[in-house]
Amino acid sequence: MGMQWEGKSFIDNLPKIYGVYTGGFLAFFALMAILEQMGVGADMIGILFVGFTIVIYAFIGVLSRTMAVDAYYVAGRSVPPVFNGMATAADWMSGASFVAMAGGIFMAGHGYMAFIVGWTGGYILVATLMAPYLRKFGCYTVPDFVGTRYGGKLARFCAIVVLIVASFTYVTAQITATGTIAARALQIPFEAGVWFGLAGILVCSMLGGMRAVTWTQVAQYIVLIVAYLIPIFWMSIAQGFGPFPQLAYGGAVERIMELEPVIGVGTKAVEAVPGLGVLTTLHATPKEGAIAAWQFVTLVACMMIGTASLPHILMRYFTTPSVRDARTSVAWSLFFIFLLYFSAPALATFSKLQMIDPTLPTAIIGKSIDEVMALNWIQKWGAIGLLAVKDGNADGILQINEFFLNPDIIVLATPEMAGLPYVISGLVAAGGMAAAMSTADGLLLAMANALSHDLYYKIIDPKAETKKRLLTARILLVVIGAAGALVASMKLTGILGAVAWAFCFAMSGLFFPLVLGVWWKRANRPGAIAGMVGGLGVGWWYLLAVRNPKEWYGLAEPWLGLNDLRFGIVGIVASLVCMVVVTLLTAAPDEETQRMVDEVRIPRGDTIIGAKA
Repeated sequence: MGMQWEGKSFIDNLPKIYGVYTGGFLAFFALMAILEQMGVGADMIGILFVGFTIVIYAFIGVLSRTMAVDAYYVAGRSVPPVFNGMATAADWMSGASFVAMAGGIFMAGHGYMAFIVGWTGGYILVATLMAPYLRKFGCYTVPDFVGTRYGGKLARFCAIVVLIVASFTYVTAQITATGTIAARALQIPFEAGVWFGLAGILVCSMLGGMRAVTWTQVAQYIVLIVAYLIPIFWMSIAQGFGPFPQLAYGGAVERIMELEPVIGVGTKAVEAVPGLGVLTTLHATPKEGAIAAWQFVTLVACMMIGTASLPHILMRYFTTPSVRDARTSVAWSLFFIFLLYFSAPALATFSKLQMIDPTLPTAIIGKSIDEVMALNWIQKWGAIGLLAVKDGNADGILQINEFFLNPDIIVLATPEMAGLPYVISGLVAAGGMAAAMSTADGLLLAMANALSHDLYYKIIDPKAETKKRLLTARILLVVIGAAGALVASMKLTGILGAVAWAFCFAMSGLFFPLVLGVWWKRANRPGAIAGMVGGLGVGWWYLLAVRNPKEWYGLAEPWLGLNDLRFGIVGIVASLVCMVVVTLLTAAPDEETQRMVDEVRIPRGDTIIGAKA
């Protein structure tokens, strides 16, 4: 059965165990620094860092292997709140948060702050509307809640469909992040890197399910937060802004605003590079007007409501020992997430200053293109197609509009941009891999569990043996993961774009069936089905319409400025209207169901349903 990681002695010793783990990782980091000083090449250090972290996570997965249903699906419901908060934060700190968010701010500035505001605010909705009540209900998965609360196989099946659509869209973004990291660290094509990252993801989640993923995610959070913060503190001190970068980067903003009018743009237009963006004004005054404010607010709303609708996040609160611990876990989650989100704008600011400030030795704008092209980090990222330089003005001097890069590499390339020892780059690569892997683990598990528990066991074969159910879940993990890697290798959209779509899919189909399932006891099965089908269907149509305006189903222009990143607003309105109207036109749930909903709203005491294994 594997090591009893849910036992009381293990739980009591968690601080000591993860203290030793952290010390061991820092010792490995020191060893890599020594090897770099001894002349070991950067490529080898990158390989060792990524390889070591994947081996550690795989080792935890092997130790946590289980054939017990309760441990596989909900980690035995024995995870203390602080560690569940840490695991949830790792689950949440996806490739979008770690790899892409600072890059979005770096490239486009103010508008991308909506992701930070929305993702953080979403946990307020989780704490107040969802987590304690879903834990009180006592199910394994989100479709399990929908199927039990509303009754009937069709409602459960609709919830499974929404979960798969949202989670699969999300997991492709995480596999894209692992592919980007593996491609740079191992100097292999991106298309091969996605499969390398997938292999590490599967080992962690396939053997031990939620238990393995939980303890792995705690370890991953430690790596990712250390990796994210070290370059920020290093750049802040080196640039003269002191040891508190999150509070002091306003000075760096002022310096950038001074430099931007001076460095200017080349006199000739430069042809764009497909898939890459050109540096823009980071701290220009945000667009004025009601439409700009509306777009910011609607993107925040999509990220907030999407957060409270994501099945892999809500699953985390099924693992706590009690209903009260579920609410405490949300508070810890917010704290651990805050540590990274509070730092992302500082990282974007200091990174840009490193590139454009002529008083810093690492600046490249305004330098000779030959000199810039000789830099190791320019060559390495350029070799895998994620960075490009064009001498559009034919003057041999690099202008802002001649430097193209993929925003997803900003965090990963920052240590090299800043001239830090390569061991820091290896550390950041390991942190980015941890962030993407932890979220991918949770997403793959959410999808596999929904299909094996809710579709196979609850709908297709209710008499299936435990061994057969868990084997089915593990096979599905491999199949779904392979499909995600295949889609990621096609580069259909960037990391942040795929994540925004996933949030919009989740909120379109699940938010109101979940919220009204707790807070409106009149809500019934036909209404929930109508809400899921109508919301997901309308949302999906609108996404296709704004992405393909020339097709027969297209729109001449988005409604009220709601582009493809905001289609969840249209979907959730359709979901609410469909659910309320159909509910009021059909019979109310029976008295037993309504009494059950009343009991669910009391966020304390024992679970009222219990998941039947």
